[in-house]
Amino acid sequence: MSITACGRKDTRDIVSEVLSLDASGGSEILNYDTHSGNGDGTSCIVLHFKEDAVLKEIQENKWNAFPLDETVKTLVYGTEDGGGKYGPYLTDQDGNPLIPEIRNGYYRLIDRQIKMGEASGADILHRNSFNFDLGLYDADTNTLYFCRMYT
Repeated sequence: MSITACGRKDTRDIVSEVLSLDASGGSEILNYDTHSGNGDGTSCIVLHFKEDAVLKEIQENKWNAFPLDETVKTLVYGTEDGGGKYGPYLTDQDGNPLIPEIRNGYYRLIDRQIKMGEASGADILHRNSFNFDLGLYDADTNTLYFCRMYT
């Protein structure tokens, strides 16, 4: 008799559920996770697809086409202005960005900390904590990046 882990979701299942697309055909190439026992941390799952089937779903679900808006750009790669440098926030434990530069693709930011009467993501960079999911798709390499940050 074999015993299997009950209730544990595969990374592709998590990505599919959160981003509302079928990621079952992706090959996992990275699963980075610093979430602690209280749930705080950063995670990034990277899936590579042999074909562009996910791209068609992304386009049908009306993800935002690149270039990134300022909020997502700051979260992923960081920005700099006269007041200083901000971000990147989605980094490994050494401060290196988890997502390489993407030139051609789509993204979807899911703000999990929305306040009534405010637009999603409107003030995400000016909060005391982060609570969001982010999907980025590199159309040149058929690679999907799914990142989650809760602090």
